[in-house]
Amino acid sequence: MKKLVFFLLAVTLLSGCGQSYEEAKRERHQTRVRLAKEDSAALKIAVLPTLDCLPLYVAQELGLYDTTLVDVRLKPFTAQMDCDTALMGTTAEGAVTDLVRMERLVKQGARMHYVAQTGAYWQLFTNQNARIHQLKHLEDKMVAMTRYSVTDMLTDKAVDSAKVKSEFVFRIQVNDIDVRMQMLENNVMDALWLPEPQATEARLAHHPVLLDSRRLGMNYGVLAFNQKKMRSYDRRVQLDAFVKGYDAACDTINKLGIGHFRDLAARYCKVDASVIDSLPKNITFLHARGPLQQDIEKVNAWLKK
Repeated sequence: MKKLVFFLLAVTLLSGCGQSYEEAKRERHQTRVRLAKEDSAALKIAVLPTLDCLPLYVAQELGLYDTTLVDVRLKPFTAQMDCDTALMGTTAEGAVTDLVRMERLVKQGARMHYVAQTGAYWQLFTNQNARIHQLKHLEDKMVAMTRYSVTDMLTDKAVDSAKVKSEFVFRIQVNDIDVRMQMLENNVMDALWLPEPQATEARLAHHPVLLDSRRLGMNYGVLAFNQKKMRSYDRRVQLDAFVKGYDAACDTINKLGIGHFRDLAARYCKVDASVIDSLPKNITFLHARGPLQQDIEKVNAWLKK
């Protein structure tokens, strides 16, 4: 009799545990579905650990978006190519990238809406221990860049200005910014392109700058949105609210200075705070506006080559 009682108690307990497990499983599924719906409805933007993304980081941290109209979610990557994949896939509606990459996608049939020109610039570095002091020394050397991007176009400009035969400068595709920094530090690449704040980090380590994109009058950093994903009324409302928050962040940074956000910038860009302190003092952030038509024409002329 006692054995029967214990058996019935065990069956009851196991049955209770089974119900609890099923309930927990159902709740987890419902939570996943809810979060997926929220993420799908949110305005998602692919970003990089670079200074041109600072207005997005500041707007997010300070709550400058009207959250009743837009839920902005930043999707971090370390390579432009991954941002583009997110932009063309299901991960993001917008991306911080460059005009060359976007216009190439346009040529392939995509439709892009340029919300902002970010003011990003790139510098060409070589390791301080390398015997490369001028652009003409790039002959028979390797340059890390991303194909069909602004760094590819800049490499052409560097080769042309040095009057070096293009086939004697070897372009090595290295998309990841962190990997490029490691290559520079370990002297495993002859030359490579870096944006800010990684460029400042390299200068602080006394690595020589061979070329600065600003000297060439090239300002090709952009914040672009995939038009196909932005056709609905709700998305347009979100975009308007996003632009207001973005502009407010630019005004706040320009007023308080980048140094005011040194810890935030260092965290998102994955550099030491001293690097942020050493950034050029004349960096400003402009309100959201698309690139100049003349810049688009220059990019397309290069892409046709």
